[in-house]
Amino acid sequence: MIALIAAVSAGGIVGTLLRFATANWVTAHWPRHFYLGTLAVNLVGCLLIGLLSGLFLARSDLPLELRTGLITGVLGGFTTFSSFSLEIIKLMEGGRAVEAFGYLAFSILGGLLAAWAGLTLARLAS
Repeated sequence: MIALIAAVSAGGIVGTLLRFATANWVTAHWPRHFYLGTLAVNLVGCLLIGLLSGLFLARSDLPLELRTGLITGVLGGFTTFSSFSLEIIKLMEGGRAVEAFGYLAFSILGGLLAAWAGLTLARLAS
């Protein structure tokens, strides 16, 4: 159990730092569109969780620590919908309802599509 906790913790650190770097990069380049960092992270995270889940279904011989460290640790630290919710509220409060609803729709539909694409790619590869 200690090894599993260590794998999730280490993965969480990596995922959190990747998320932080992505958000800072996007904000530095497009400050008005601050939410694009979270959108990119959520879409990439959904694609990766679909891909990894599909690959791990085909490769159950991989260590539990590796599988859990990547999915729960790295991707759990990388993606978040709490920021997503707060950003939608900020957009709405800022009078940017059209952007808020577009962001909402692209995040949810894009995430579902990306997860499906990841699973499909994993199934094609196996």
